[in-house]
Amino acid sequence: MDKITVLIADDHKLIRETWSFILNSDPRFSVVAQCSNGQEAIEIATKLRPKIALLDINMDPVNGIEATEQIRKFSPSTKIIGVSMHSQPAYAKKLLKMGAMGYVTKNSPQQEMFDAIVEVSQGRRYVCSEIKTILSEQVFEEENTSGANSLSTRELDVIKYIKQGLSSKEISQELNISLKTVEVHRHNILKKLNLKNSAALVNYINTSGLVI
Repeated sequence: MDKITVLIADDHKLIRETWSFILNSDPRFSVVAQCSNGQEAIEIATKLRPKIALLDINMDPVNGIEATEQIRKFSPSTKIIGVSMHSQPAYAKKLLKMGAMGYVTKNSPQQEMFDAIVEVSQGRRYVCSEIKTILSEQVFEEENTSGANSLSTRELDVIKYIKQGLSSKEISQELNISLKTVEVHRHNILKKLNLKNSAALVNYINTSGLVI
């Protein structure tokens, strides 16, 4: 049986080497390349066409979410699993919307990573148990979830452009939505994050580690 070829992209060398060692120790997998950022991942995936790309979503200058879209374009046979320290379901939803097939957090055990690779290689989506648990809790909670976990994918889009310094009018043009809708999103973001104004939001974005 052919081994499942894997590309690992993470900006921490120790993590890359650890994952590579663990996966290569299993006869089902073969790590064919490692890299430290999204742009390299795009180039390597386009050249080598691995069956699986494990992408850390928090990389510079091109993050895993941006790389996912490009890899799907230039190497459509490569199936992508996002790997992140973030457990907010909105990240998983956004990545899957961009074309990824799986999402696991860095809190996931080794076996869950194995399961994710096998499932995704066979064309099935995989979301780790940590994300599933949070989603279940949100469904059954009587009160609305607050904080970063409650942010929608559209709100993450708006935050992305706020971080880039765009005005509400410019954001409305980028997202092809009305100016009023952008202002509603901004209001809801401040409320969910318990922030008073846009300046506080920008500071939160720059210090919280949010990936957008």
